[in-house]
Amino acid sequence: MGRKANWSEKPKSGPGRKSRKQPAPSFPGMIGGPGQGGGGIAKHRKKKQFGGPGKKRNASFPSLNDSRKLKPGQPYRKSNEPKKAPKDKQVTRSIKNVSDSEDEEENKIMDSNSEGDEGVSDNEPEMDAGSGSEEMDGSDDEMMQDDFSGSDGEAPDSGNDEDEQNEEDGKGEDKAGNEEDDKLTKWHKIANMNGNGENDDTDKIEFPDGQENFDVQVVVDRIKDVISTLLDFKTRREEGRSRSEYISLLTTDLCQYYGYNEFLMERVMQIFPLGELQDALDAGDAPRPLTIRTNTLKCRRRELAQALISRGVNLDPVGKWSKVGLVVYSSQVPVGATPEYLAGHYMIQGAASFLPVMALGPQENERILDMCAAPGGKSTHIAALMKNTGTLMANEFNKDRAKALIGNFHRMGVKNSVICSYDGRKLPEVIKGFDRVLLDAPCSGTGVVSKDSSTKTQRDAKDIQRTNTKQKELIMAAIDCLDATSKTGGYLVYSTCSILPEENEEVVNLALRKRNVKLVPTGLDFGTPGFTKFQDKRYHPTMNLTRRFYPHSHNMDGFFVAKFKKFSNSNPVIKQVEEEAESSGEQE
Repeated sequence: MGRKANWSEKPKSGPGRKSRKQPAPSFPGMIGGPGQGGGGIAKHRKKKQFGGPGKKRNASFPSLNDSRKLKPGQPYRKSNEPKKAPKDKQVTRSIKNVSDSEDEEENKIMDSNSEGDEGVSDNEPEMDAGSGSEEMDGSDDEMMQDDFSGSDGEAPDSGNDEDEQNEEDGKGEDKAGNEEDDKLTKWHKIANMNGNGENDDTDKIEFPDGQENFDVQVVVDRIKDVISTLLDFKTRREEGRSRSEYISLLTTDLCQYYGYNEFLMERVMQIFPLGELQDALDAGDAPRPLTIRTNTLKCRRRELAQALISRGVNLDPVGKWSKVGLVVYSSQVPVGATPEYLAGHYMIQGAASFLPVMALGPQENERILDMCAAPGGKSTHIAALMKNTGTLMANEFNKDRAKALIGNFHRMGVKNSVICSYDGRKLPEVIKGFDRVLLDAPCSGTGVVSKDSSTKTQRDAKDIQRTNTKQKELIMAAIDCLDATSKTGGYLVYSTCSILPEENEEVVNLALRKRNVKLVPTGLDFGTPGFTKFQDKRYHPTMNLTRRFYPHSHNMDGFFVAKFKKFSNSNPVIKQVEEEAESSGEQE
């Protein structure tokens, strides 16, 4: 059974007795250091007071292994999930009341401990310690001295020794680096701020002098600080610093960290708000989940899924928005070399590439043109929806890429197609009268940076202008190939894998002005509406019917989709002044 605790008399040390004595029992309600039983209520309340241990920051984009939680087409951040506030807004307590609230919290803990000790003295727990049983004297001072004495259980000889021992234990706890001490240190730093809520020493952003070495951690911290300052510029900015200086510093740091050239980074910063700029850049560098499309000409999605699962492929449906897509999480066999792939049961294809064909909505027994068909992912999808009826004309200007188009058509079992190699801009001179046309135009590839990182540095203003001119010529030719009198069609879908307005909204806006077409809903349930205004440019009001897709928002490649309806085969009359102005601008 053991003996009862001795609460008043301290064990003596000296000759003839044990050199080390067992300390008096302690209880979770008491305040004490490590090993003194004081980590219960006090530690719990401190965690509750200061928010608990620091949580690790979530990755900006899920890896391929955990993409099960986030499928293509689902929003990257849940709509009901609050965004993180800037650093200065995370402090919920008043700075001037920090020390007062800590004292009140400690007093509450002391009161609860004293109440608990009164109840303990009635029961008198038993233990194998000193001799005899004596009552507690109820002194809080002695209790505090016992709790904060050394963990080895030695009794101090005098009050001075107790004080010295307390100081040494306090220093030891500080060196231990407990979470509570780290939190208190942060509060002390905040308390040292001046009356304006600014820290004169630590919160100032150091502008580089142009000669410092590149330090990744310094650049990352400075990016976060500059973004926080720009989001709350009136209260956080330094005196004498303009907004343009902060934006210039942020642009330089982002270029260094993400590897973009200055031109492209400026365009990206104009497209995305500051609050989601880092998420967009991080997601753009991360690879998208691997997706495959079932070839409904040869099998069904359920049969294909069962066959691949039996081979060790871990997969799921890509989402409710697609009936033929599957997302692959992991595989024990090469996905591009299975018997099912060689037999043409599926095509490895990005989830964003499903969208233009879904918007086009091919029907059976129609005449459809794919102006830029290679390598054949969208063309075979169109043939599958047509069920090998009607006529599909697949055009590819590059003859080397046309070889891959031919191979995929044979493998996938497409029989209603004609493959040709013409310059798409001259196709109206060759053939017209199509019910539907798909133009997946060549672009800068700013939406698929994860597939080709050289895009970050190789794209400049001249490249964008050159691509923009080619896209305008292609979309005019595509509209001319349409038949406005078609009973079932007369539709054109224009798509790019770019996020730049120069290659998307600007091209669509020109087509609306120079041809008798109008924008219609794409039929896609998700996606961000296109820009009706961007910087100092204003586009057609119906531009919100177009759809934009971003990696950080929809977990798929950056994409743009617009759907036109042609209502007249004649072209509108444009003022001679506008034509001359445009021709002179192109010549310059």
